[in-house]
Amino acid sequence: MHFVDAKGLLTRSGGHYGMNIYRGCSHGCIYCDSRSRCYQFTHPFEDIEVKQNAPELLEKALKSKRQRCMVGTGAMSDPYMHCEKELQLTRKSLEIIKRYGFGVAIQTKSDLILRDIDLLDEINCSAKCVVQMTLTTWDDEVCQILEPNVCNTKRRIEVLEEMHKREIPTIVWLTPILPFINDTEENITSILNECIRVGVKGIIDFGMGLTLREGDREYYYAALDKYFPGMKERYIKRYGNAYELPSPQALELTKIFQRICRENDIMSKPEDCFRFMNDIPEQYTQMSIFDL
Repeated sequence: MHFVDAKGLLTRSGGHYGMNIYRGCSHGCIYCDSRSRCYQFTHPFEDIEVKQNAPELLEKALKSKRQRCMVGTGAMSDPYMHCEKELQLTRKSLEIIKRYGFGVAIQTKSDLILRDIDLLDEINCSAKCVVQMTLTTWDDEVCQILEPNVCNTKRRIEVLEEMHKREIPTIVWLTPILPFINDTEENITSILNECIRVGVKGIIDFGMGLTLREGDREYYYAALDKYFPGMKERYIKRYGNAYELPSPQALELTKIFQRICRENDIMSKPEDCFRFMNDIPEQYTQMSIFDL
């Protein structure tokens, strides 16, 4: 872990903002796209870069905005990786978002988010909060291999359940689905049934497969050699150096996914989920000097 003073924090996309307080990750997921060379990391991925001035940058930015909107975090680096427990930069940022009346859409795999459920609840009451949780693998042993340094899927389901009790809307990322590893009907339906039980608002899937790029591919294949002997050769034979690696069962699994979501009134189109996450209720969009 090393500390830097960042020059900026928020990036604008449409009518909302995104931020990453950390760069790199300690969760150790074997498929992580953020390892790809296109993101130009100049330090080892597990050597977390901490933007130590993130709260100050965020407050300066939000103070100058004349219209409230959603602020997203977690797209590139998990805001609740292990160092957050002590540093609390994510919590400090949530306090600032609440103070200035903005909404937040936050994505994680970690149950550490429960530490901040009070703040998330307050933000949801004063503007809007959407909690996003990545779920890939129902089998605990396989989950431990794929996502070794973070809580398992069953614990993440418990997090979603706690959010539902507070009426905080949740979105699940059912991705990636790894060919020949977790691309089974049993895995998909087990996760979906739990999503139904805990009242998930929407589920994002990008075609039941995996994407690999330079940097990410090498790390993933090394993990396959370690945990799934012969699997790398199977991948190379079927996919070569392709970027998109759809499961051989992609069509069948997608039909199951769409049917279950439709029958249970769960959003299943990515564009609908993103629209929900990025839109803030109209009554909260206009700011007044008396709000601050």
